[in-house]
Amino acid sequence: MIEFGEGGSAAAPVDIDPFGEAYLLDPHPHYAQLREAGPVAYLPRYQCFAAGRHAVVRAILGDPATFCSGAGVGLSNFRKEPPWRPPSMVLETDPPEHTRNRAIISRTLSPKVLRDLRQRFEAQARELVDRLVALGTFDGAKQMGEAFPLKVFADAVGLRADGRENLVAYGNMVFNGMGPRNALYENAMRNAEAVAGWVWEACQRENLSEDGLGTAIYTAVDEGVFTPEQAATLVRSFLSAGIDTTANGIGLAAHCFALHPEQWDRLRAEPSLARQAFEEVLRYCSPFQTFFRTTTRDVRVGGVGIPAGEKVLLSMGAANHDPDVWPEPGRFDIGRSTAGHLAFGGGIHGCVGQMIARLEVEVLLVALAERVERIELAGEPRPMMHNTLRGFEQLPLRLRA
Repeated sequence: MIEFGEGGSAAAPVDIDPFGEAYLLDPHPHYAQLREAGPVAYLPRYQCFAAGRHAVVRAILGDPATFCSGAGVGLSNFRKEPPWRPPSMVLETDPPEHTRNRAIISRTLSPKVLRDLRQRFEAQARELVDRLVALGTFDGAKQMGEAFPLKVFADAVGLRADGRENLVAYGNMVFNGMGPRNALYENAMRNAEAVAGWVWEACQRENLSEDGLGTAIYTAVDEGVFTPEQAATLVRSFLSAGIDTTANGIGLAAHCFALHPEQWDRLRAEPSLARQAFEEVLRYCSPFQTFFRTTTRDVRVGGVGIPAGEKVLLSMGAANHDPDVWPEPGRFDIGRSTAGHLAFGGGIHGCVGQMIARLEVEVLLVALAERVERIELAGEPRPMMHNTLRGFEQLPLRLRA
């Protein structure tokens, strides 16, 4: 699949704009076009390569030495232009720095910690569902999708209660910043200085609760592994991985079950399917649409040559709908095997917050299944226009108890 050295056939040019309105509103025809173009295609509009076949995307994610993250996981190449903020210590680093930094977060998320979090999350999920049922109609994007992680995840990290809405704005900046400098990017960056300032202050040791995950990360300072500034940056990286994708995943799950009531009946009959159901939502919807990697040397992928120093767009959405892996990929089925989906990335850079995201959505789906007979649309959803993420700007819902 991946060979080193010069040569190889030229990548076929494809007229696809992964950041344009037509693609963002309905990406599926473009997924197919990208997969059909070859193992790797070329996007002249952005002067980068692109891959959409599952096997190719997975292979690239599994070879960080050849396809690095340290030059940025967005379109911008950090080795040619400075990033708008200090790079993430997890997402935008390579070994050995990445290995060290990730190990600190991994030990923070011990099995005991996750068991304790489950109990807290379950209680909060039941309270939220009761409130939403009582409301009648509500915005599933804001009042459920954003509200739940802004409460339970931010509490778990140990953030102060005031100003948490800045976390959504910050994630919007980070992930829109992975695309081109278009109108979506400019809109996200309108209040960048104030938002980034709040997040940075919130990540300081003195502003975190003593029993939260954020303070646990600071033990690396006491051990001489990190400086206080590095610890704050790692907490910030953890935060940016823990809100937006989870919030969008919740909204997408609710939308899927509103459109497929037979699947909701299946989950209600067997709530233990909640984790598996969320995996199908992740595969089917791919809340995180694209990552980029940068080649560190000349390489051939499936016989297609890519020179060193080139950006390669990886389409998680296209890979997760590859019919060579999943028969009828456009069918939502919570009973199917989703093993190997790439919604959280893959390899050593797989999403650092995925365990907590899975836990949050699982307990919320169980709470909904126990209390709610039907999830219904109460109006026309408004899709979110975003360079990297997929979800809803507004999702009118009604829960039938």
